[in-house]
Amino acid sequence: MCGIYTSIGFDPERQRIDIIAHRGPDGSGWREFPSKAGPVALGHRRLAIIDVSDAGLQPMADETGRFWLVFNGEIYNYLELREELRHKGHFFKSDSDSEVLLASYREWGDECLNRLMGMFAFLIWDAREQRLFAARDRFGIKPMYMVVNSHGVAFGSEIKQLLGLRGIENRMNLARVRDFLASGISDHTPETMFEGVVQLQAGCCVTIDASQPWSGYCKPRRWYQLPAHSTLNISEAEAAERFRELLTDSVRMHLRSDVPVGSCLSGGLDSSSIVCLMSDMLDAEGRGAKVNTVSACYAEKSVDEKPFMEAVVARTGAHPHYIFPRGEDVFARASDITWHQDEPFGSTSIFSQWCVFEEAKRAGIKVMLDGQGADEQLAGYHSSYSYYMSDLIRRRDYITLLRTMIERDRVHGVSFIDQFKRFIGPVLPSQVRGFLLRQRQAIINHDWMGSDVLRSLQAEPSAFEKAIQVNGLSPVTDIASLCVVLTFASNLQMLLHWEDRNSMAHSIEARVPFLDHRLVEFNLALGNAHKIVRSDTKRVLRKAMSHTLPEAVRERRDKLGFSTPEEAWFRGPLRHLIQDGVEATIRRYPDLLEPKGTRALMADMLDGRRSVDFTLWRIVNLGVWGERFGVSL
Repeated sequence: MCGIYTSIGFDPERQRIDIIAHRGPDGSGWREFPSKAGPVALGHRRLAIIDVSDAGLQPMADETGRFWLVFNGEIYNYLELREELRHKGHFFKSDSDSEVLLASYREWGDECLNRLMGMFAFLIWDAREQRLFAARDRFGIKPMYMVVNSHGVAFGSEIKQLLGLRGIENRMNLARVRDFLASGISDHTPETMFEGVVQLQAGCCVTIDASQPWSGYCKPRRWYQLPAHSTLNISEAEAAERFRELLTDSVRMHLRSDVPVGSCLSGGLDSSSIVCLMSDMLDAEGRGAKVNTVSACYAEKSVDEKPFMEAVVARTGAHPHYIFPRGEDVFARASDITWHQDEPFGSTSIFSQWCVFEEAKRAGIKVMLDGQGADEQLAGYHSSYSYYMSDLIRRRDYITLLRTMIERDRVHGVSFIDQFKRFIGPVLPSQVRGFLLRQRQAIINHDWMGSDVLRSLQAEPSAFEKAIQVNGLSPVTDIASLCVVLTFASNLQMLLHWEDRNSMAHSIEARVPFLDHRLVEFNLALGNAHKIVRSDTKRVLRKAMSHTLPEAVRERRDKLGFSTPEEAWFRGPLRHLIQDGVEATIRRYPDLLEPKGTRALMADMLDGRRSVDFTLWRIVNLGVWGERFGVSL
């Protein structure tokens, strides 16, 4: 895990790699080359994980001096690839996966991408042909941002590296900011919230010809084709067995490291499964090592998961590290966290995750495994129930529908009446639906986004619809198609962004075993019956982890993640800071939000007339972002 920077045409400026020294405190490198398109610069900051010797320093050249690599990530099957390449006549001077990646490109060209198992964002400069090749992993685990204009092209691991390049002003990309404010969705298109800075999207690559004057244009292409979904018809027992095999092998490969490895532990199904499998593998090796886990806990019972964490610790004998994030620290850290995140973020749960990685660094853990990705592939969010119930209605399976509603009332705390209105009402005839909606308690809808600036974007599709369109995905009609969108275009991309920045801010490599592409492709191919069954979400995971997870964890049905007691904080110790933060955003961007509606929305939430949701934090953090980066409207 490292930081990279490459440019063609722009002035070579080494500070653009040094600004992300937090991503790579173990070494730095810089090389410049001439080309007909302008000067070429390759920069690297190293976090040494595999082969921590200087043999792994970058930019790294192959033995001929033709190919030069800067690489961020891990190639987990580097041992297997190295053996294959040795048989083809390649020689290796280091034990690093970087040298294996470079040799793979030299042997197979861009076709090497299909052979790689891991997370990666890399660039290779072909000094002989004067050609630059850039690629990003299948699911966008590792970031790569781009600026492309008449002056040149530049790539970086973080947006801040690209700000200030010729042609780039710190201006707000209004359409993407609108998406963030309205729905909390970001990273759903190639665009960022900075005008002129884009992402090389997940599963994409680009080749740039620098053997001729710079044209001002380059076109990425998708190298990873989205897998088919809901095509695998197997029994529940077969699905569970295959799932367990794939997840176990993924965890095994994700443990490859020459530095200490630990795990985040939230007490949920996903992180608990990883910790239990890690523990079983260490026990099988007979080394007596214990898994180091880091968890965030709270006094507020509504979001505290410590009993589930303790059940996993008791089952595995793990060495736990518990932290207790404090509400008063949220604003003290907000500016720094926002600087590391590059863009405004959607809730204070990102602060909780920040604290987890901060504790991991204190404990000397340099690699942390985490459970990101399972919810998106396996319909782990309770919002997926609208598609599940709609499907039951279409199939006229009213008995299962009734049992589901009863179970959800009992185990999820979602009342029978509320389920009827939320999930069944939308598919009923309009007259019946209208009657039900009239029975709901009216909630005043403050027009806080009613400014002229935002009204000009009313014709734009919603962020979710935009994600589907831009990524060429099919409309969501059921659980299977929802999982595809959540994985490739919506939730997961945000989660990976937040995880990368929070971990790298503390010079820690975060690994996500649920995003082994073999496992993802299997999960997406599974039919809906392996994902939601009545009150069970992630059914195949629950079945696969029987006799591995503590039953208290395997049978839990709530969904929290890195939640914080946001409502209690905002109405209590953070109330005045929230009010000041909202006012600061209104002052900074007086034409962006409708002041009267924004203040009324805030008052309703803080005074208890409506539930506190993530909207208040989005408004506050937008102002923090604008202040830290000097972003103009």
